[in-house]
Amino acid sequence: MDEKLDRFNKADYEHRLMVKAVWYYYIENYTQQSISHLLGVSRSKVITLLERARQLGLIQFNVQQDSSRRMEMERELLGRYGLRDAFLVPGAATLTNPNESIAQAAAMYILRRAADNAFINMGYGDTTSRILNHLATAAQLPLNVVSLAGGVNYYLPNMNSNVFNARLYLIPSPLLLSSAGLRDSLRREPDVEEIFRMIPLSSMSVVGIGSMNDRATIVKNGILNQNDFTFLKMQGAVGDVLSHFLDKNGNVVSHGMEGRLMSTSMDQLKTLDNVIGAAGGPDKAEAILAVLRGGYLDVLITDEDTAQLLLDAPDV
Repeated sequence: MDEKLDRFNKADYEHRLMVKAVWYYYIENYTQQSISHLLGVSRSKVITLLERARQLGLIQFNVQQDSSRRMEMERELLGRYGLRDAFLVPGAATLTNPNESIAQAAAMYILRRAADNAFINMGYGDTTSRILNHLATAAQLPLNVVSLAGGVNYYLPNMNSNVFNARLYLIPSPLLLSSAGLRDSLRREPDVEEIFRMIPLSSMSVVGIGSMNDRATIVKNGILNQNDFTFLKMQGAVGDVLSHFLDKNGNVVSHGMEGRLMSTSMDQLKTLDNVIGAAGGPDKAEAILAVLRGGYLDVLITDEDTAQLLLDAPDV
């Protein structure tokens, strides 16, 4: 796995793991076993990270300023929004492709925590599609990926994937059906019902977060037209998860499309274990904030600039 992770900026990820280990051990006074549990690595790996930090001069009874600030921001996000963990990549303004950097970070985060033969639920969208392709390329053993929504194309290997080490369990349906009646009928089909029965049994779930701009995946793919999108904005929608549109407080916006969606409900998402949200960029800050206020996530992977906007946002 380590050799394959090199192509996904493994050195930077290892450095961030090392900083987290140092912070928890020397600043928060956590035991090595507690840090092992928090980071999803073995205790021996924690010892290695701490020793490596000493060799690099990271530990000098202070922590380098940029790493220290990043850790503080992650901790503030946990405290303010009730998250179990947060992982920040550099600010979106410094990245050539923020979506790709966040997807790479999410893939590495998941691979560090996923047990062999784990089942992972995966949402619909551009970022989650990138995450899936990175996971399937880097995984040493085949991953089991269960779709959280219809729309098969976003779960398939991209053109650049020479290796795709994943077993896909996909909902055999479009994302949006022509009527609520057709959606309900298809939902009762055994092949569809089988996938929905698998979803609560997976060990983690990964979702992207969409914003209300013209670059939104659901608009680019022609699932919604501009009139539909404008109407949702007028109803107070600020973003979407699994194509369920949310207002600024994280409540689902009621609209005609909702009954036609072949997608895991937001109520069910709240009940799933280890829900990881991966999204970033200032244009998504309002949407991410809504998802956090709704209490749908356990882990957030984003960039530093977006994290600062989330921390600066007023309470509601």
